[in-house]
Amino acid sequence: MTRVLDVPTALIPIDVQQAFDMEASSNPAMEANGLRLLSAWRGTGRPLIHVRHDSVQPGSPFQPGQPGNGLRSGFEPRDDEPLVSKSVNAAFIGTDLDLQLRRLGVQQVVLFGMTTDMCVSTSARVAANLGYRTVIVGDATACFDQAGPDGGTVPAADLHRAHLATLHAEFGIVVTTDDVVACITATG
Repeated sequence: MTRVLDVPTALIPIDVQQAFDMEASSNPAMEANGLRLLSAWRGTGRPLIHVRHDSVQPGSPFQPGQPGNGLRSGFEPRDDEPLVSKSVNAAFIGTDLDLQLRRLGVQQVVLFGMTTDMCVSTSARVAANLGYRTVIVGDATACFDQAGPDGGTVPAADLHRAHLATLHAEFGIVVTTDDVVACITATG
């Protein structure tokens, strides 16, 4: 990892929810990598703040009370780990996430989850604009095919790669799960 855990850092899993079909995503290993991150992080004493999308759109599988709204198995908050509920694609908009991080003295955020091109990307961009050093765990994110404005389909793998490239170029650094776990092991 080009940045180490040398400043107060929080891990933020974003929208790892039941409504997503991981097998159809750009990265079916996202879930296993995310669980590795959580397992390694939980023993460090560093902040961990979960984010869940609570849609306000009628009929959305992400609406509270719908089965798809629930976090995937293993991604639920434990003990006193906070959960931030959002209704837009940025974890910082309309929530108290920034306030919670500032109260904890956090200077750097490590983000992973769903989806690379939507909520993870938007949250990373806002985090960087708010002044946080931003780390995106690329192999612990995933996205899906999207319809292009020309009527064609943009493959999920292309979207995933392009979004990680633009995030890395301007808004933070993109690392792997192995990078973060090694850094945790080295720094405790």
